[in-house]
Amino acid sequence: MYCRNCGKEVSPGAGLCMSCGAKPQAGKSYCPNCGNPTSELAEICVKCGAKLVPEASKKAPALLPGVISAYKYGWNKLWPNFGILLLIVIVTYAVSAGTSLIINLIVHRSPYFSYLSLFISLPLSYGLAFCFLKASREGDVKFEEMFTGFKYYWNTIAAGLLSGLIVLGGIILLIVPGIIFACRLAFVPYLVVDRKLGPVEAIQTSWKMTKGHAMEVFLIGLLGIPIVIAGLICLVVGVIVSSMWISMAVASLYYAVSDEKENELKPAV
Repeated sequence: MYCRNCGKEVSPGAGLCMSCGAKPQAGKSYCPNCGNPTSELAEICVKCGAKLVPEASKKAPALLPGVISAYKYGWNKLWPNFGILLLIVIVTYAVSAGTSLIINLIVHRSPYFSYLSLFISLPLSYGLAFCFLKASREGDVKFEEMFTGFKYYWNTIAAGLLSGLIVLGGIILLIVPGIIFACRLAFVPYLVVDRKLGPVEAIQTSWKMTKGHAMEVFLIGLLGIPIVIAGLICLVVGVIVSSMWISMAVASLYYAVSDEKENELKPAV
């Protein structure tokens, strides 16, 4: 068996893990059966199918995939963590904008170097995605979790750049393919920080997960346009709440689809 806290192999029945000192079943980061990294709230291991949550503690599915359900669920889950999420959003945008401004001032004669800001903004955006995902799972979001993307730094950079190039290539192909690619790769940030996948595996997994759900991703984005406009009308400040609501809706859709895929992997009784 493997320690759920650190993923190291432990002896069956061991009271403590010799590697990290924790109780082998105390953590939620690794599968006790195969040692594969797992999501904190996953019920089964996506690699071996082992159960991670005792039957007595399982909950009914939080929501089913859908545009309206994602927005409704996201709206309800936004408010318990609204204060900390608002702070994280403001800090994320401020750091990203500040980094871009500083780089532009330093290398104003070489505009190509302005893209160096991506090496800060991409990990921050992935950390932001993780915070909204945790809120959608009814978890208490902590300020330091906005830096989660930096824990998987090179994966976030590679996944962000590779996804961007794929979408850009699709846009060059008469725009529509770019929109399709963007919808099919919408789950990449969550897969990198939630399931700890590498860039290529995250892109492949997102493509599989969004099969049958790409239109829902597209409609969430399309519905986001009037929501943002309504936010602008509400003294401009409302656009922040609007963007947070849209982010919660996308995170909620990932949560619903992820839960749906995990249920498909459960062995028949």
